[in-house]
Amino acid sequence: MSESHAEVDSHAKAELDRLRGSIDNIDAAIVHMLAERFKCTQEVGRLKAEYRLPPADQAREREQIARLRELASDARLDPAFAEKFLNFIIAEVIRHHEQIAGA
Repeated sequence: MSESHAEVDSHAKAELDRLRGSIDNIDAAIVHMLAERFKCTQEVGRLKAEYRLPPADQAREREQIARLRELASDARLDPAFAEKFLNFIIAEVIRHHEQIAGA
């Protein structure tokens, strides 16, 4: 292996390490933001249970999906991916609301 190749490899490794460190920080932020989001949705679930409202609100879900798709598009993120991600979260929120209502 030539010195220049070893030098490129060390620069590539350093750049990979830097980028992966950023990814790790972003992943941690996502987890913390999701935890905060679920704290809020738990409160919503308690209010819905108290007032005997249904766990799911399809009109709100449609509004949120449209809003998130637009945000994703503005951020140059695939809107279809953003919608799938939000649908996954919504399903979990509804599950929590059903549990709260049944408690």
